[in-house]
Amino acid sequence: MRIYLFLVYFFFIVLSLFLIPSRSETCEKGDSRSHRYLLYDVNPGEGFNLRRDVFVRIANLARRLSEMDNWILVLPPWGRLYHWKHTHRGEYFPWHSFFDIKSLSKWTPVIEFEDYLKAEGPKIQEVYMLQHYVEGWTGEWVVKYDRRPCLEEHNFREDSDGSWHGTAWGTNIRVGNFSCLSIQGEASTLIPLITQKDETRTVLITRAETVLHDEYGGRRYWAARRSMRFAKHLLSEAARFRAEYLHSDDVSDKTEVTDDWRDFKPKHGTAVGGPYLSVHLRRRDFIYARGDEIPSLKKAAKQMKELLQAKELQDVYIATDAPLEEYVELEELMKPYNVHRYDPSPEFFDQWGDGGVAIIDQIICAHARYFTGSYESTFSFRIQEEREIMGFPVETTFNRLCGKKAKCEQPAKWKIVY
Repeated sequence: MRIYLFLVYFFFIVLSLFLIPSRSETCEKGDSRSHRYLLYDVNPGEGFNLRRDVFVRIANLARRLSEMDNWILVLPPWGRLYHWKHTHRGEYFPWHSFFDIKSLSKWTPVIEFEDYLKAEGPKIQEVYMLQHYVEGWTGEWVVKYDRRPCLEEHNFREDSDGSWHGTAWGTNIRVGNFSCLSIQGEASTLIPLITQKDETRTVLITRAETVLHDEYGGRRYWAARRSMRFAKHLLSEAARFRAEYLHSDDVSDKTEVTDDWRDFKPKHGTAVGGPYLSVHLRRRDFIYARGDEIPSLKKAAKQMKELLQAKELQDVYIATDAPLEEYVELEELMKPYNVHRYDPSPEFFDQWGDGGVAIIDQIICAHARYFTGSYESTFSFRIQEEREIMGFPVETTFNRLCGKKAKCEQPAKWKIVY
């Protein structure tokens, strides 16, 4: 009898080892299910550098949400943009192609969209398409939002059962609820909406550029912005070019940074920069949109020569969207000075696309002894921010080329706040 009872007891012990999950497995599954995901998208017509500004707005929203609960920000893949001529339709680059994901996560938890699909599948519970109020801003500024009829076309369609479906970054998505939201306010205005239902774990905000910064130029703004460090492979390629053509390296230029952006807080004037002038010369659509503020090639060359002479430099690096024939003309106008630009190989374009080239341009411009940009260009704004982060003197950073006028108002000086 005792042997029989012992065998029965032993049988149940062995069975429990197979049927009862381990503590680590239980915690792992529990942690995964407790995650809540915030996704966002931007108007397809917006450019690369405006989208980076929108990231700061939404990253600070996600940061506030993560301080309340286990929210994770899902990074939208980079598809073909207006200025990206070498990127094919339907081709997407994940964020780690351009930025250091670990660095971003030191401000707020983030994951790539492809990792979200692995965790949750192609479905989102709540989708809100943001829009401005049709009546515009009337009277006193009031922070508010309301569900309203959609003012623009969108790619979500309602099914017979009341659910919705659509596409997001080339992926067919099932959606629980979709609505358009007229909003007037900062990104944090959305917090009550996002958190109103405990059972809601996945939320997509489209047209996220509609909301404003909560504290533009403040500590949280700069914390999110400082977390946007470039991908190491792009930094390495830019460093190679600087060393080979511009006699520039981080040690000589005093532009070395710490591994963790949170520990790096240099004072203005710490960075010196490489022995070259850098210029962002916007052309193409800006010639028509901002004709009075964009110089002709001859006037741009004249201003650059004056700066090179004043700073006692011989080399100028030019980041421009000008067609090749204009760049060749500019080289001729700049003689006897040395003119440089980054000319990517076909292999580079295949791997990192137009976005990679834009970042290489920005890194090289940001490390120059002196920088001057183009009027109201977000590309120039991002370079100025990089220089602020590295500790360049204000007077070598916030400058622009003049258009028709001999003298023009220079950019506002948005100084870094820690």
